[in-house]
Amino acid sequence: MFYGAVVWDPYLIVAQIVCLQCLYYLTLGVFMGILVGTRVSRMSLVYFFDYATVTASTITGWCVIAAFVLSSFSGAVYMLYFIERSKKCLDFSATLYIIHLFVCIIYGGWPSSITWWVVNGSGVAVMVLLGERLCKKRELREIPIARYRSKEREKREARDEG
Repeated sequence: MFYGAVVWDPYLIVAQIVCLQCLYYLTLGVFMGILVGTRVSRMSLVYFFDYATVTASTITGWCVIAAFVLSSFSGAVYMLYFIERSKKCLDFSATLYIIHLFVCIIYGGWPSSITWWVVNGSGVAVMVLLGERLCKKRELREIPIARYRSKEREKREARDEG
């Protein structure tokens, strides 16, 4: 979709970052609504940006962890469509999680929970590795040139005869 020329295009890069970040948070919101929203009386941004909610000591905390992990898988699929290059997956994944870290610092302070770091570090790894795998698979697909040539030849022959 956003795959463009080889030249450096800062507007394209910013658009890709914004698009990926928005889709990541939208997906995280859907998963939080499904997994956490059924367990708590009121959903809030605390579950998105406060490191204290990412805990393995409660069932709700495990639901928050699951939402973050599932969003990482979704983010890898988004990179397949918006980034399209396997060599850029690390850059865009790291950017997404660095922006998330800054938002978390602004919202709730420096994350001092080891669980938060493990979950987000795992999220980066999942998004990078799966995104690279998906993009590489698409990049290495065979280009069916022979099929197009035969159709063009058939059209020419039909045109020449008629």
